[in-house]
Order: sequence, then structure tokens, then C-alpha cells
Amino acid sequence: MKKAVAVVIFGFISGLLLSADHIQPEKREIISVAKAPGLAARLQTLGLDLLFEWEGRIYILVGPQDTRRLDRDRIPYLLESHKFPALNSRSPHLQGGINGDYHSYSELEADLQALERSFPQLARLFIIGVTLENRNIYALKISDNVSLDEEEAEVLFLGCHHAREWISVEVPFLLAGFLLERYAADAGVRRAVDHSEIWIVPLVNPDGLEYSIRFYRYWRKNRRLNPDGSFGVDLNRNYGYNWGYDDKGSSPEPESEIYRGSGPFSEPETRAVRDFFMERHFQALITYHSYSQVILYPWGFTAAPTDKEALFESQSSSMSNLMQAVNGRIYGFGPAGDSFYLTNGDTTDWAFGIAGIPAFTVELPPVDQLEGGFFNTERDIDPIFRENLPAALYLIDWSILNFDAASNPARETQTRVIKERNKLPDLHRPGRD
Repeated sequence: MKKAVAVVIFGFISGLLLSADHIQPEKREIISVAKAPGLAARLQTLGLDLLFEWEGRIYILVGPQDTRRLDRDRIPYLLESHKFPALNSRSPHLQGGINGDYHSYSELEADLQALERSFPQLARLFIIGVTLENRNIYALKISDNVSLDEEEAEVLFLGCHHAREWISVEVPFLLAGFLLERYAADAGVRRAVDHSEIWIVPLVNPDGLEYSIRFYRYWRKNRRLNPDGSFGVDLNRNYGYNWGYDDKGSSPEPESEIYRGSGPFSEPETRAVRDFFMERHFQALITYHSYSQVILYPWGFTAAPTDKEALFESQSSSMSNLMQAVNGRIYGFGPAGDSFYLTNGDTTDWAFGIAGIPAFTVELPPVDQLEGGFFNTERDIDPIFRENLPAALYLIDWSILNFDAASNPARETQTRVIKERNKLPDLHRPGRD
């Protein structure tokens, strides 16, 4: 099993941004420091945005305040920005405007609505929540009897918890288009759509995505104004299962890139996913992120395995093999807390923790910052989608084959939790209210 290197852990976004229209992001550089015992923990206490480790050095994204901290703590470093030309380009590798072929919020909204119009018998679009800046969070349902709530396997695909991970919007969106466009001609697709309810939420963090496109490409969190004047909560540390378990897998400091928020589900984006999830009875889930080219599964909050380790390893191994067969690219796999890095309050731990279902984080290519990091080219979009497609279809097929409406543990667990909660808000169709 390929072990993933350490990736983004902590960070500091300086400047009090009271008006996004007047933002002037500080100059950011990539530096490296020689790896040494205890150094990663020391850097962690400084709140730095660690990118990855390579050839005995730790690479870090820094601003002026960060380098002053390193100087103050007498930690020597090398300037490495010259290795990453994309860092100095406002819209790197893009031919079609500021975000090129990648979706902005409004472009995604229009394209999702177009899919619903083009395939009214198969696709139905819902608003499952509204963000701090009043943008809708959309969920697209795909099924042969899309207006009915049938006793069928349900599978959820999520994208873009982290704003700078643009490719994570495109993979689930293109999955939706593929299923709808190939339904009539492809027997495998038709079987998947006829025997399941597939839900796609391609953009969990629309406020953050817009900020990343328009102002600061490396923005990660949502756009919460924190009490100390900093901005943003890491949405993938804000879910309720073992939220705040320790300060390694998330941070209590608002300025940190992995700030977990003031409490579990403090953010409207995670509450939207929670409430939507609790109204359904999902059998499996994939949440897309970038980068590192790995498939991760619970637990994230600890290195200890779950009681379904054998199943999760088998599933992720199968998905990795299917991915590699497309373009030859190898996706590592393993439990997040053991093979990647510790996280608490994340999506997959929560989904497995409350419902017992297979839940995977797919970290999309590239492997590391040297291969482009968050800056995928427009040419990357289609091949990355194509190699992830068979893994998504595999998980849908697995859910269909293992679905038992009479004795479904996910249904029993979620139904019990629903009964313990207050009545949840209804899903809304766009433009209907």
C-alpha cells in the first residue's frame, strides 16, 4: 500500500478582510526546511500551511508574517517558489478566462439547471442549504423514477469542501453528465440509474470557491468572519463525529487553515450536508478533494482501524485498480489516520460513525506540489474524471448488490437518528419558493 506524504496541515491567512471587494492578498512564497525530529510539530505550533514532504525537506506556503516567525525561531529555510511557476500566476494554465474550463458558482448553477431541463425524467435539482453569502448549495438526484422516493440503494458524491480544490467540483459534475447522457445507450449506466438513487453535491463551499477564483487562489476555508477578525472555517473539520477530538487533527485557532469552528456543524454548509444526509438512507459516499492521488477511508481521527477495515481495504483496492487501468496513474489507499494524516470532524468519519456505511475521501491528482498541486490544468479535467469514473460506478454497483430494503443497517441507523432530531427542513427545488 502506497503511503501518502504529509500534505496541507496548518496555515495562516493574514490581513483582516472586512471587505472582499478591497482585498489585496499578501505575497505568498513556497519555502522548504530540512526535515528533523520534532520539527513538524514545532512548525505546527507556528500555524504554518505545510504542503508536502519531499527528499528530506518540508515544503511550506508562507507569507511575510510566517517568515518572520521562522526567523524569530531561528529555523533556516530555502526559497523554493521558482520551482512552482503557477504560484505567481493569477490564473495559471487557464485558456478560457479567469477560471477557464473550471466552474464558478454561477456557471455550475446554470449547468446543473440545464441538466435538469435536458433530462427531466432522470434528473431533479434541489437546494439543500444556503451559505453565509447567500449562495445555494445544490444536490442533483439521478434515478429512473426521479420524482419518486423508491426503496433503492442511495449513493452520495460530494465535491469542493475546500475552495482551492477546483478539480473536486468537476469530477462529480461530470459524473452526473455522464450518467444522464449515456443512460439511453449504455446498459451498465442504465442498470445503475434504474436500480439506485444517485445524489451529487458538486460544490459544498461555493463562497470559498468564488473567493478562490476572484481574489486568492490558495483560499481553503469558507468565508466565516471569526471573532478575532480572521476569516474561514475548515468545513472538513466541522462535522460532528469526534469534532475537536484533539488539536492535531483540527485546530481551535481561527487563523489556522484547519480551524474546526466554534462547535460541531457551526457552519451552514456542513449543516446542509448533515440535514440532507439524515433525510436519506445512503449506502455509500465519496467526497472528492485534491491533491495527493490517494483513496482514504475511516478512521481519520485515530490510527486505529475500524471494524470494517477488511471491507474498506478491499473496496479501495478495487477502486484503485480500476482507476489505474484507465490512464496508468496509481492511487494509493488506506485508512486516513494511519496512512495519511490525522483529521477529526471530517466528512467520512462522520458518515461512517453515524451510519456505518463505506465512506471514502478521494484525493485527486497530482501526487504533490511539484506536479502542480492545486493548479490542475484544463487538460487535466477530462483524464482525471475518466479514471475516477469506473471507481464511482463500482461503488454504485456495490451499493445495489448489497442493498436490502428490509434489513439495511444504514437505513435503521439513520432512521433512529432522524427520530431523535427535530423535524428537518424540506428539500427545495430551485426557483420553486
